[in-house]
Amino acid sequence: MSANLVLIDLLGAGALLLWGLRMVKTGVTRAFGSSLRHWIALGTTNRFKAFFAGLAATIAVQSSTATALITASFASRELMTTAMAQAIMIGANVGTALVTRLLALDLHWLSPVLILCGVATFMATDSSKPKAIGRAIIGLGLMLLSLQLIGGATEPMRASPTLQSLLAALGAAPVVGLLVAAVLAFVAASSLAIVLLVASLAASSNMDPGLVVALVLGANLGGAVPPALATAGYGPLARRVTLGNLAVRGAGCLLALPFIGPAEGYLAHAAALTSTFAVDVHLAFNIALAVIFLPLVGVIARIAERLLPQLPDTRMGPRYLDEASLDTPAVALSCAARETLRIGDVIEVMLVKSLEALRNNDAKLKSEIAKMDDEVDALQQAVKLYLSRLGHEGLDDEDARKATEIISYAINLEHIGDIIDKSLLDMIGKKIKYGLRFSREGMAEIEELHARTLENLRIAQSIFISRDMDLARKLVEVKVNVRHMERQSAERHLERLREGRIESIQSSTLHLDVLRDLKQINAHITSVAYPILDEAGALRESRLRSDGTAAMA
Repeated sequence: MSANLVLIDLLGAGALLLWGLRMVKTGVTRAFGSSLRHWIALGTTNRFKAFFAGLAATIAVQSSTATALITASFASRELMTTAMAQAIMIGANVGTALVTRLLALDLHWLSPVLILCGVATFMATDSSKPKAIGRAIIGLGLMLLSLQLIGGATEPMRASPTLQSLLAALGAAPVVGLLVAAVLAFVAASSLAIVLLVASLAASSNMDPGLVVALVLGANLGGAVPPALATAGYGPLARRVTLGNLAVRGAGCLLALPFIGPAEGYLAHAAALTSTFAVDVHLAFNIALAVIFLPLVGVIARIAERLLPQLPDTRMGPRYLDEASLDTPAVALSCAARETLRIGDVIEVMLVKSLEALRNNDAKLKSEIAKMDDEVDALQQAVKLYLSRLGHEGLDDEDARKATEIISYAINLEHIGDIIDKSLLDMIGKKIKYGLRFSREGMAEIEELHARTLENLRIAQSIFISRDMDLARKLVEVKVNVRHMERQSAERHLERLREGRIESIQSSTLHLDVLRDLKQINAHITSVAYPILDEAGALRESRLRSDGTAAMA
């Protein structure tokens, strides 16, 4: 029973360490996410700047995994080269080792102070940034507390014959020890947590120094696996970053492992001089990797580019913007219009998936929609740049008008993508997080307005190509109907609130916000009709005449 209690204490303390690490990571990311991305983006001019950008970002967020995913996202959009991304990851590895070294200091007295300050900061304001900072401070305090609990939980293990036998067996087979630590780091998604656990075990038992080194190597290897798996569905540019980092750590383990036996005497002497031997080995290993591999990031990048070549037609890249057509404005405008229609097709899929995610509380669809918004942003930017280059050649009035309409429609589609990504997805997240449900009538009203929105988008796509006056007039008229649908749904929702319907009370803000977003989306969709109607003089103060006749000059 005593052994079971010790195991429960150890697992609970380890879970608290991981939770504290998560709180620090999410708190810092929410408070300083844009600044972190800015630091990382700065590290694109040379390998040393990249190294220190990765180091600084990882110290701030206390997670090389987070840095890896940010870097991979930049690399996938070709905002940095593969070589610079690898330099950032090498810096990130040293950064997480430095964090581990700082946490290994005897700072248990600081834990209650940090928790108290963090809670006070979190509760003192409703502003999101101070709350995120408070969350990070609480997480750091919990990490220090968990280390104290881990130390207490491992203390009884000192006299455990079972543990001593297990450590002796692992010490005789360092490769097995490395694999065990790698699996633990993979499961915990944190090399930092496993290294600190190894340090506590080493301090409370007579662990062989060679085994300590093997376990630390395994923790480093296993900690590089989660980012590689997280980017498995990404393009080759992103996978080069995480798989390259995994290869660097794996190569480091292969280089270091054969020296454990011959250096046993030196390792024993070094372990006797410090109580933080495991943490020091972790730091030394990552510094050694930086010294060896930072000068070789160009070679690593070339190998990665050969093994993971860029696909000729990437999903997020433009397909129809033919460079050779820039000399012929009419053909180039057709290419740009075709690419803009593709943006509209992506928006349609985003709308369909957003309703499905809202209806079924599907968090997986949320991430898919967010990736599609990145595609919309990239395509819209590509269309604008393509047409700006066309403008340098000189256009007649008709071609200039067409170019302006294409850019305007592309921008409106991009705004729709932003509404879906930044607002609708946020509301879907809240619905999932708080377990909210719409009333049957409320969900039916949302689905009806959503179906009308999809129909309007398809009409807009036709108008964009055909410039059909009747369709344009119909779309503007439908916009008025959408406004009426939104108002009537809001009124019926308020009636259900007055009746005390539980689902309506719980989801009130969510319901009204979804209606508002769908109305805004329809406003952007309708914009495609205005240039056609304005050219025919069928608009008066942005509204159709009641009789549909052209306005007088």
